[in-house]
Amino acid sequence: MGVDLRQVVAGILTLTMFVMLGNMIKRDRFDSVVEEKLPGGAVDAEFDSGKVTEQGLVTFAKMGNGPWMEDGQQLKPCWTESTFDQIEQSKGFVTFSLTNGPEYHILQIADAVVVARYVGATLVIPDIRGNKPGDERKFEEVYDVEKFVKSLDGVIKVVKDLPDDISIRDFAVVKVPNRVTEDHIAELVEPIFRTKGNIRLATYFPSVNMRKTTQKSNTDSISCLAMYGTLQLHSEVNEAVDSMIERLRTLSRKSDGRFIAVDLRVAILEKKSCHGSGAGGAKTCYDAKEIALFLRKIGFDKDTTIYLTQSRWDDSLDVLKDIFPKTYTKESIMPEEKKTKFLESEDSEFEKVIDFYICSQSDVFVPAISGLFYANVAGKRIASGKTQVLVPADIPGSSSSVTNHFSPYISKKNHLAYSCFC
Repeated sequence: MGVDLRQVVAGILTLTMFVMLGNMIKRDRFDSVVEEKLPGGAVDAEFDSGKVTEQGLVTFAKMGNGPWMEDGQQLKPCWTESTFDQIEQSKGFVTFSLTNGPEYHILQIADAVVVARYVGATLVIPDIRGNKPGDERKFEEVYDVEKFVKSLDGVIKVVKDLPDDISIRDFAVVKVPNRVTEDHIAELVEPIFRTKGNIRLATYFPSVNMRKTTQKSNTDSISCLAMYGTLQLHSEVNEAVDSMIERLRTLSRKSDGRFIAVDLRVAILEKKSCHGSGAGGAKTCYDAKEIALFLRKIGFDKDTTIYLTQSRWDDSLDVLKDIFPKTYTKESIMPEEKKTKFLESEDSEFEKVIDFYICSQSDVFVPAISGLFYANVAGKRIASGKTQVLVPADIPGSSSSVTNHFSPYISKKNHLAYSCFC
């Protein structure tokens, strides 16, 4: 009995479609691990993260070895200063602290600005608190305080310190959920503010949903400005980031200065939550071996330069370096004169900030860990057109197309940043 060639081809195409569908489901689940609690459905969109030819093929950069994609167009803010009406300021103050790293800072600032704007209060520049008791830094040690104040001019009044005659001990502590709504402020925050006169905010995160919603609010533009238009690194920290990126590009001559940043931290991988699967069977993190095999199978050359968010080398990373010899951590590429302040101190706040901004500016970003770091790095990359964010997955066979692994935040355009940038 002869074999019908058309049936064979049809069978191969069907199998290929199932493999691609399986990878898409895995990428969605990687995101849904951290997005399953807050309301607001995502709106699916066509894949549009690369340049598409008339034949529907993604155009990759014709430089270097590997599936490097050209950056997209940098987006512009949808919000404008003219949309912010002047409001009468009260005599009250809103204070708060930044905690848990830059991926949380962005959202904590947005909530504080939205609340202060709604109740008509003056916002006090926050301090930055680490994980250990007494571990505090001033805002201006990490971020540009003048840029922060100027960016909010005409939106809310901002002061660096409380007046001498006002004690922080007299402030009422108010907890608000991340992405606080106007209704929540009106019902649960404003009455306390009117009674007490001053409040101290503490943002909590019932989930870390960063998908855009279909619901519109009067505070959307203010929230966008606060998240993406207020924070800029202090010049000294920015110099450290720039020097490390320059070093990575120098090490990447064979790939035309391009490098991959991977959020891979051994301490998190060792936690019990990383040994199993998350909601719906989703895998929540990938170890060094899995990342190495993933990058190799989608086509990255062994000479590819990789930056890890892991601060100091760990033996468990050796398997990654065996496959990609040009794999580096902060300790190997940070200038010696900057290590004392940014690397060798007990405070890891600088290290978190450096990682966040290097991952935001790399040519490719791979989140080995599902969470808010991944979500907010993706948001910053969307604004700058650096949309090559690749979500790992278990890949059957010897190879896989890189386009199968674009983050749903990018391929579906369902990230909150797409509501803020046009």
